[in-house]
Amino acid sequence: MTHPFLFHPQVAPWFKESADALQLTLFSELDAPIREVWLRHEPDNEEYLIPMTAVSTRDRLQVWQATLPLIKGQDIHLYSFKCLTDEEQWWLHGAGVSASMPPREQHFRFNSLHQPPAWVQDQVFYQIFPDRFCNGDPSLSVKHHEYEYRGKAVISKAWGEPVSRHEEGHGACEFYGGDLAGIDAKLHYLQSLGVTALYLNPIFDSPSNHKYDTQDYFKVDAHLGSNEQFAELTRNLHQRGMKIILDAVVNHTSTEHPWFCPPLGAQSNPDSPWRSFYTFDKEGDYVSWKGIRSLPKLDFSCEKVQDAVYRADDAILRYWMRAPYQIDGWRFDVIHMLGERGTAEGNRSHVRAIRGAVKQENPDAYVLGEHFFEASQWLQGDQEDGAMNYYGFAHPIRAFLAGKDIAYHPIKISAEELDLWLKLARAHIPFKNQLAQFNLLDSHDTARFLHLLGEDKQRMQLAATLLLTYIGVPSIYYGDEVGLSGGNDPDCRRCFPWDTTDWDHVLHDHYRRLIQIRRQRPSLRRGDIQTLYAGPHSYVFARTLQSDQVVVACNRHPSEPRTISLPLWQTASPASRFTDAFNGEKFEVVQGEVQLTIPANSARVLISS
Repeated sequence: MTHPFLFHPQVAPWFKESADALQLTLFSELDAPIREVWLRHEPDNEEYLIPMTAVSTRDRLQVWQATLPLIKGQDIHLYSFKCLTDEEQWWLHGAGVSASMPPREQHFRFNSLHQPPAWVQDQVFYQIFPDRFCNGDPSLSVKHHEYEYRGKAVISKAWGEPVSRHEEGHGACEFYGGDLAGIDAKLHYLQSLGVTALYLNPIFDSPSNHKYDTQDYFKVDAHLGSNEQFAELTRNLHQRGMKIILDAVVNHTSTEHPWFCPPLGAQSNPDSPWRSFYTFDKEGDYVSWKGIRSLPKLDFSCEKVQDAVYRADDAILRYWMRAPYQIDGWRFDVIHMLGERGTAEGNRSHVRAIRGAVKQENPDAYVLGEHFFEASQWLQGDQEDGAMNYYGFAHPIRAFLAGKDIAYHPIKISAEELDLWLKLARAHIPFKNQLAQFNLLDSHDTARFLHLLGEDKQRMQLAATLLLTYIGVPSIYYGDEVGLSGGNDPDCRRCFPWDTTDWDHVLHDHYRRLIQIRRQRPSLRRGDIQTLYAGPHSYVFARTLQSDQVVVACNRHPSEPRTISLPLWQTASPASRFTDAFNGEKFEVVQGEVQLTIPANSARVLISS
């Protein structure tokens, strides 16, 4: 079924927010037989229709506007648009256009009470797995067979030596010596790349290299540095205008944490003051995260756990947000699994409380949750600011470019299906939270994207282009920018190759240029997103903010270029000329359209000039 062109911009000047109302705009094609438009909302869970006024025309567009009143004390406001012709109706909503009213979860949504910090949108994050980034102080490094971890002697390896295979079982007890001093020493490199914010995997006291089994939440692991060194690192970052967020692992602890381990801990002492911190059955067995015995799960029905983690004045989360550290936010590990009595019971109430505590320390802090799958219930504004966007970015991009799903099973989708996947993921969350989504291609938990692409560096450039231009905040996993590859955990945690002769300089330069473009163009950081074309192999979208516009066009076909006429008139942008950001080619907008050829297995970025 062919539907008329309809679009609702969610940025200025077409979207205006005041304390008690929103001024909303709808674009329709001037020649479409639409005779009236209604703004639908549910102030008291019942339908109300507000007539929209045809206020002006703009090239081939009819501009409709109406004012949506905001209900005092109500956070989420849902709305959609009902467009009538003489014979039919069309609805515009967050997932697109339909011939009937959409379900509530697909309505546009605005949270008037809770919004992510504005600074997040302007960042380019860089994820660092500390043991594998840079060894700045060899005297701190784990010594060979220094201690045992889960019955195995720890292994000290030379920098760059291959990581053991997963089946060998040494993954968590191999150490290469990366540390905080190494990160500090490479801040100049990160700034030269264009990075503005760091996300560090766990740094607190732990016997493993990944440190997701915390022994002491108030102490930096001695093999990474000290609390004083971390304070110096955060000072240096902030002096450079950079931000930092840390990994909060508060769903579970290590079995070696004093709350749990003998002689005073909960594991073998029914009278332990921390027995209620964990969940035990009648036989005295405890609940652990996903059955991994070294990770006993905390019970948030226990008020002492709530106090220790977030509620008390001296709580873990508050401690690192205060001087001398003053971190800028937290990434919460498996946040959706946190809960009471060994389950996720009460999860959302505790996540709200965690958000409240973090925002009490710093209203501008970033609350980021780890979710591998759909997470919209945590992303309505009252819990998380953003999620690690596997579901709404990494998974669909992996499917489209690598032909693999999250379980590494084969999958084939067209660009049209990619566009639908992306739209549906966006539709369920407020626009401000879309801008704060933490987009990534890969991480410490997945195979490297380059590996998934069969080491296709050209296609990796295409993927990087999407990462740095799509709506949300991009995160680069350390080493991706120089061609570091690797299979699934632990192979994805190879050492960063500091010998520049091992770098793919073309890929590195591509990342640098993309970051530069992103930082120069406000539309890529805070702008609207609008699909201009989606076919079998090619996907084109525009990012628009007032007079600034960037058009991103990708073609995954391995051998055939694609020429497309792009309907830029649909964006209402005043831009009449564009320049290819990489080769300088000029383009003129003629009657609202631009002819563009996208080479095979490539992407193009056009910037308004």
